[in-house]
Amino acid sequence: MINRTVTAVLDAPKEVVFDYLSKVENLPEWATEFARELKYENGKAKVVNGLGEFYFSIAADEASGVIDMYAGPSEDELALFPTRVIGLGANRSAYSFTMFKGPEMPDGLFESQYESLRREFDNIRARFAAGA
Repeated sequence: MINRTVTAVLDAPKEVVFDYLSKVENLPEWATEFARELKYENGKAKVVNGLGEFYFSIAADEASGVIDMYAGPSEDELALFPTRVIGLGANRSAYSFTMFKGPEMPDGLFESQYESLRREFDNIRARFAAGA
């Protein structure tokens, strides 16, 4: 199965990075291409982007730093996007995000979504840049 992982080393403590990235409401601030808009339907979060509307949820565990993100066209068809924040000392951390290509996904779409994620990581780096 084809997969891609993007990792950034950040000048911020694990707890600060985890707190920000584990909150659905912060998604449009950093995932500016994936979540052009965030809205709620019957209490469930949905992201809106150029491909349509997708249900979105997060299951996070602060102790391990795991932030599992789920997105899909329905609540029964959610793809997992595993992410994790790792502490690298008192004031540094790393954030990793992995995406998997589903069997029905065209190669070109997968690669364009990977490039989009790489651009969105620039937003994360800027958010946690020293002095930001």
